[in-house]
Amino acid sequence: QATFVESGGGLVPPGGSLKLSCAVTGAWVTDLDIGWYRQATEKTREVIAIIRQDGTAQYEDPVKGRFVVSINNGRNQAYLQMNSLQPDDSGVYFCNYFPSDDTTWGRGTQVIVSS
Repeated sequence: QATFVESGGGLVPPGGSLKLSCAVTGAWVTDLDIGWYRQATEKTREVIAIIRQDGTAQYEDPVKGRFVVSINNGRNQAYLQMNSLQPDDSGVYFCNYFPSDDTTWGRGTQVIVSS
């Protein structure tokens, strides 16, 4: 069973960028479909992007055209490059299997978009 550790969050002004990292242990990232999930305050956690084993990516409408997912085989990590950030992008970001596994949620990394 894989474990996922997210990092890279922080405070960024509207229009700014951040790159989140997801360190995976217990499995090779190339063997997984990995989802990036976001939980805004008082909202349910939702998937926003997926990178599949074959390298293809899918994005939900709120982030399409602004966010890019990728993986680094050598580091066994997944990444979420976030551009043109807006206040609605604020929340705690997680990576996990896709579909998610309730037993493998990490702590997430918080992103705050504010001036």
